[in-house]
Amino acid sequence: MKNFLNWFKNSTKIKRWMFLILVGIVLTCFGFSKILSTNRLGIGDLLQIIATFVAGFTCFVLGIVYIQRRNLELLIEKNNLNDSDNNIQLKNLVTKNPIYERGPNIVVIGGGNGINNILKGLKKYTSNLTAIVPVSAYGRPSTASIKELKLNPVDDIKSSIIALSSNTETMNDLINYNFVDGKLKNLSFGDIYLYVMQKIHGDFANSIEKSSNVLSMVGKVLPVTLDEMNICAELQDGTVVTDKSKIAETVSSKVTKINRVYINPSNCRTAPGVLEAIKNADAIIIGPGSLYTNVIPNLLIKNVSKTIRESKALKIYISNIMTEPGQTDDYDVSDHINSILEHSGKGVIDFCISDVGEIVPEYIRKYNLMGSDIVNIDTSNIRSKGIRLIKGELAVAEGNYIRHDPDKTAKLIIELICGDLKFKDKHNDEQYMLLNSKLKEENKKDKTAKKEAKRFKESKKEKKDNEVIKRTSKFSSKYKDRIESIKESEKTRLENIRIQEKAKKMIDEEEQKEKEKFLKETYNKNKKK
Repeated sequence: MKNFLNWFKNSTKIKRWMFLILVGIVLTCFGFSKILSTNRLGIGDLLQIIATFVAGFTCFVLGIVYIQRRNLELLIEKNNLNDSDNNIQLKNLVTKNPIYERGPNIVVIGGGNGINNILKGLKKYTSNLTAIVPVSAYGRPSTASIKELKLNPVDDIKSSIIALSSNTETMNDLINYNFVDGKLKNLSFGDIYLYVMQKIHGDFANSIEKSSNVLSMVGKVLPVTLDEMNICAELQDGTVVTDKSKIAETVSSKVTKINRVYINPSNCRTAPGVLEAIKNADAIIIGPGSLYTNVIPNLLIKNVSKTIRESKALKIYISNIMTEPGQTDDYDVSDHINSILEHSGKGVIDFCISDVGEIVPEYIRKYNLMGSDIVNIDTSNIRSKGIRLIKGELAVAEGNYIRHDPDKTAKLIIELICGDLKFKDKHNDEQYMLLNSKLKEENKKDKTAKKEAKRFKESKKEKKDNEVIKRTSKFSSKYKDRIESIKESEKTRLENIRIQEKAKKMIDEEEQKEKEKFLKETYNKNKKK
């Protein structure tokens, strides 16, 4: 009974449509009663009955249609809210099979902090997220012992687990908690957790996938391969670097560039679930991240690039905001794209998202000191490759680093997906309605935030002005007459000085004229003699 009464709360906006249905029923019943109570039907009576039936039936149908639409909106709103009292209330009102789980399938390929920010933003729109990441130091995780965990880190996997968790901050504290004493000293909880999950499930990839439910993650994380491999680089001067960690250092010391990267052995197999996730994707996101050590190596694994090229999903590359010393020095956006296409073939990128926002100069100077600079957007070169360029103000400062803003970047991606659904005439599709509703909500939040920021800025300025007035008003009011007198005296003094200077100048001019006149007369007299 309590759950039923919840439908009549103002927040649900259901009562109006229930009332419309009731009006339709009343009008229809009135029409029936008119037929039963009238012995002889005239033209006027007949027209009145028909009009009543039409109006009643219309109200009834409209009420049913709009109450169903509102039910769907409630389902969407339920998944857009955080875990709050309102969310609990809505859970009592609607089914437990959320439409949120039927959001678009999005696969994000890359590694490092770059893709984690993208995952943080996208998890607000869909739970069908798959992060395909490299293992930081490739080895055989299935054979690692508890003592070898530190020698075989899986930092990218742990970072993605944190990014996809329902509570990012708490999960970050948990996964990165380091033991300081005992036999577990210098080991983190995340290392131990992955080791135990691997022992339970017997397979590293399967244990990572099972973590989605165990850790209440939005989506899942998959290692791109379980095979032992090494990332190597061939430089333009012919040097071959076989240690991933030394690529940037070698490039910088030899003042050269990377010609290509490759994996050894070259026939590494994809981990279970990777190709299936790519095939079922509605959108495939590549990057951002270290181009040659985090992004491209994923595409070199057997059949990954081929499956992406054959996919009908939207293929989106998110360009780095800053260049990376020893990897992408002096690279434009088109240079990043060229490297990806050269390693994986044409057809893996349809859209390129790049940042055009203003960055605080202090941060740019810090990056410049490290040998990094803003990635230049060479629009004509990008479009000449048949790739659509999408620009947005995406940069945000995180500590001492410049990152992609999770919300703004995710919003741009979802707008692309919505545009694609609209192009395919799927306006009434649940997926489109979910995303469109969420985008409207985010736009509303952005406008409110901007208004609040503007109001805060104006109030701060007003407060500052008031403080200046307060600081000067007491002195000004007490010594106002004296101040005015001093000002007048100073004005008179300056005027007198100006007059004196003018008079002196005039006297000097007269003396000069008299002197010239005397000299002239003297000269004429002497000349006559």
